Amino acid sequence: MTTWPDTDDDRPASGGANAPHTDRHATAERLLGTVDVVKRTVGPAESRAASRAWWDADADDYQAEHGDFLGEADFVWCPEGLREADIRLLGEVRGADVLEVGCGSASCARWLAAEGARVVAVDLSTGMLRHAAAGNRSTGVAVPLVQASADQLPFRDDAFDVACSAFGAVPFVADLGAVFREVARVLRPGGRWVFAVTHPIRWIFPDDPGPLGLTVAQSYFDRTPYVEVDDAGRVTYVEHHRTIGDYLRHLVSAGFVVRDLVEPEWPEGHRREWGQWSPLRGRLFPGTAIFVCHRP
Repeated sequence: MTTWPDTDDDRPASGGANAPHTDRHATAERLLGTVDVVKRTVGPAESRAASRAWWDADADDYQAEHGDFLGEADFVWCPEGLREADIRLLGEVRGADVLEVGCGSASCARWLAAEGARVVAVDLSTGMLRHAAAGNRSTGVAVPLVQASADQLPFRDDAFDVACSAFGAVPFVADLGAVFREVARVLRPGGRWVFAVTHPIRWIFPDDPGPLGLTVAQSYFDRTPYVEVDDAGRVTYVEHHRTIGDYLRHLVSAGFVVRDLVEPEWPEGHRREWGQWSPLRGRLFPGTAIFVCHRP
C-alpha cells in the first residue's frame, strides 16, 4: 500500500468509447505517443499500467478543464450535475467509515469528510493524487490518500461502512468481478456500495456531443474494449465496456443486493458539455448509470 504524502511536488504532469480522443487530450497523447485506435482484449496488468500512465499524463489537463465544475470539496456524481447533497444515495455518512474508489482529485472525499465521515480516498494515478494532495492543502481538509488499484484494495476485511465511486476506476479495470469482490470484502455487513459509470447504452454511439453522436455505430453486445496504442502497439488508454446485465451479474456474484439504478435526466437549463455529454444527447438518452447496492 502506498500512502500519498500531503506535500508539494514539482514533478511535471501533463475516455470515450468509439472515437479517438480529441484535442483536449493532446498533452497525454503526445507524452504517451498515441498513434492509433484498436479493438482487442486487454488483461488486468496491462489495464493497470495503461490507466496509471494515462491519468498521470492527463491529470493536469483534466483538472484544468473540469476542476471548477467538480469543486474542491463537493460530491458531483456525474456530468449531469447530480449532487450527493441533493440525492443522498449514500445515506447518513456522519460517523461512518467511507472509502472512495478512484478518487481523482478527491473532491468527493473532502465533501464526505465535511459531512462528518471518516474517509479514505484511493486512486491508481500519481498525477491525480498530486491534485488530491493539493486540494487537501487548499481546503484544510486532510483526507488520507492511498495509491492502489480498485481490483487490489490494500485494506483489511470489513473495514468500511460505505464505498463509493463517481466515474472512478470501474470502467478502466479489466476484471470487473475482481473490483466488486474487493469492495464486498472491505465492506462490513450492511455496507453500501454506490458507483457511477457511463451508461452502457452510450457504447453504441460515436463519442461525439453533436449530431454525429446520435447515430448507432456499433453493437451494444460487443464487449471488446476501446484501446489506444503507441507505435509499438503498447496500450496508452483502455476503457472496458459492460452491458447493464454484466454489471448486475457481477454485483450479484460478489454478494451484493442491487437496490436501485439511477439514470439522471438532463437538467433543464444545464448547458455545460463534458466530452460526449451535451444537452442535445442528454435530452434523448441517458449518459450516466448509478448503481446503488448493499452487502447483506
